[in-house]
Amino acid sequence: MTGTVLAAPRPVRGPAHDEDSGAWTAGFTVTITEDEPVFAGHYPDFPIFPGVCVMECVRRAAESAAPPVTGGLRLAAVESTRFLSAVHPGDELTVDITWSPRGEHWRCAAKVATGRGPAASVRLRYRQEGTPC
Repeated sequence: MTGTVLAAPRPVRGPAHDEDSGAWTAGFTVTITEDEPVFAGHYPDFPIFPGVCVMECVRRAAESAAPPVTGGLRLAAVESTRFLSAVHPGDELTVDITWSPRGEHWRCAAKVATGRGPAASVRLRYRQEGTPC
């Protein structure tokens, strides 16, 4: 990667709490502009927003909407990631996240889409600050 990700998640929904499951949900949009530094080398004649950059957008969205009951959380693991279609300059991502407690950890599951349909699914595991991975 040639630089940082400029795209920033904007909240459009939530966070909302489901009392029955203990889950928290939120929604975001992220506009992918042509001025992202990564497009210079990925790929010059056919720019594609790299999957790791999509994951960074998910991480930023997740951490901005962490459940308030958690205190502080720290990323412990990427449990799974599946890239379903390419993301291009001009795309607007929708990022729907669901936080759910998992014992001493929290899982953040995200579904990412563009106007063309599903683009990725990401599952991150977070731990409380001060607890071992």
